[in-house]
Amino acid sequence: MVPVIMSIPSPSISEFSIGPLTIHIYALCLMAGMVVAWWLGRKRWMARGGLGETFESIAIVAIPAGIVGARIYHVATHWEDYFGEGQNPLSALYIWEGGIAIFGAVTGGALGAAYVAWRRGARLSAFADCLAPGLIFAQAVGRLGNWFNQELFGGPDDGPLGVRIDPAHRPPEYRDVETFQPTFLYELTWNAAGGFLLLWLDRKFKFGWGKLIALYMVVYGTGRFFIEGIRTDFSYMVGPLRTNQVTALIFIVAGVILFAVLQSLFKGREPWVERAGVDGPDYVAEGEDAAGDRADDSAGDDAAGNSADDSAGDDAERQRERESERPREDESEGGASTTTSEAADGRRTEPEAP
Repeated sequence: MVPVIMSIPSPSISEFSIGPLTIHIYALCLMAGMVVAWWLGRKRWMARGGLGETFESIAIVAIPAGIVGARIYHVATHWEDYFGEGQNPLSALYIWEGGIAIFGAVTGGALGAAYVAWRRGARLSAFADCLAPGLIFAQAVGRLGNWFNQELFGGPDDGPLGVRIDPAHRPPEYRDVETFQPTFLYELTWNAAGGFLLLWLDRKFKFGWGKLIALYMVVYGTGRFFIEGIRTDFSYMVGPLRTNQVTALIFIVAGVILFAVLQSLFKGREPWVERAGVDGPDYVAEGEDAAGDRADDSAGDDAAGNSADDSAGDDAERQRERESERPREDESEGGASTTTSEAADGRRTEPEAP
């Protein structure tokens, strides 16, 4: 038996009550993660020229859509736990008991965000890139909830990092084992490191057009693929792989392809992130693509610049002609000295009073 001091203890509680209200610590961890993603994403969005209220409008829809998607994915991949013989189908709605999946959350959240971004005239690619680091940080915070619930751990581990699991939460085949691999801690560490990596890459390369969210898919998918293989909780299998490992592979491949395509099509960042933003146009017609916007803006700038240059050149030429025709006064004869200024606006300075 491993001494307690040489293992990670599990929390003794997973919920507490305030009057008639029961507070689940798992839910608090999820909410804390959402706050982190919201705060960091909003800060990055505004730094790109977007309006805080636009980010909030998108997030208010994306968050519940993500929660719904996360729950649907979990229930679909653990069907027997909710709709099998002797199970209560209504328990599929008991999200506070745990059981959400980030792959479903990303899908549901993306659909919700896409709809609101379209309605608000904001670029979904810019929103996703601004959110990416905060999203993976939020996942790191959310993994603490699994620790309080004593769930999603790996196989037996008698090392100093083994987490103690109460008998009620142990798999039947490991009833006599006290400590297990803390896969939730592995993923927490991986996600936190991934968040800092995304921030560093974005600062160094100024990624835009959805490239950072593509890198998020690769980073998260890679860690999840290997960590998922250690877990002992039930999962449907696809050959030798758990369901979430297959989904993680899809994430990785899709992220690599998406990044490669975007890198070949776009350089730098989007010229604006929303129509009403600091750097955005006052209005963009429905259906007008970014390439058209840039082409029109460039053409307008060139035309305006050429017009201004021609006008300035004509004014200067007329000024020189007037100066050449004006008789010069001899200062030695006592006449007032008159000076001229070939200013950009073409005005002459009046003679100074004697």
